[in-house]
Amino acid sequence: MTDQEKNQLFEKYNNRTHVIGRIACLVTLVMLLASPFVMGWYLGAVPDMGAFAKGFAATGIVYLVSCVAEYLIYTPMLGAGGSYLAFITGNLINMKIPCAVNARDIVGTKTGTPENEIVSTLSIATSSLVTIVVLALGVALLIPLQPVLQNPALQPAFDNVVPALFGAMAYKYYRKNMRIASLPLIVMSVLFILVPRLTGSTSFMILPSGAIAIAVAFYFYKKGNKAA
Repeated sequence: MTDQEKNQLFEKYNNRTHVIGRIACLVTLVMLLASPFVMGWYLGAVPDMGAFAKGFAATGIVYLVSCVAEYLIYTPMLGAGGSYLAFITGNLINMKIPCAVNARDIVGTKTGTPENEIVSTLSIATSSLVTIVVLALGVALLIPLQPVLQNPALQPAFDNVVPALFGAMAYKYYRKNMRIASLPLIVMSVLFILVPRLTGSTSFMILPSGAIAIAVAFYFYKKGNKAA
């Protein structure tokens, strides 16, 4: 098969993916928004729509920046199929992104290639299926495991699952180019220590940390060109 034929097949695959992805996103959005109102109407507990609109607007403004940032950052990493699956099933930062990045590293694909899109889609689909199975088992075993889950000795472990996961993943990338990674890491660490409430806005803080990394990389790039 020639490269032109491969590109045509991949373009056809992508077009079909966009059609299915948009339909799935629309159905998911309608279901997410409609379910609370249907339950409210059925139970006679519909909230005041004016108060709802104000609360929704206040919350939406807070998450607007992080939503745009996540879309711009994660979509090129995951490709079309992976992005639709990840944004529909959720839990990107904790589950889907680490899974896709790890799969990409194992296979050895590069971001922006058709191979990377296929690998990302397969890895996120697998992650989503495993998540559903684990959640189903968790719900079924919630009562029997309640004494274990509520054990005070295990709470520190549960509180540090995400930092441990991303710390291990981040080191693998930091060590490849510590000159670029050091300054954003130091600045963000100091900032989070001085302003602890920012830990709840990690998606938003991707923007300034990414900007610092880009500025540092550009500085070394210009420095290298001058030296050459």
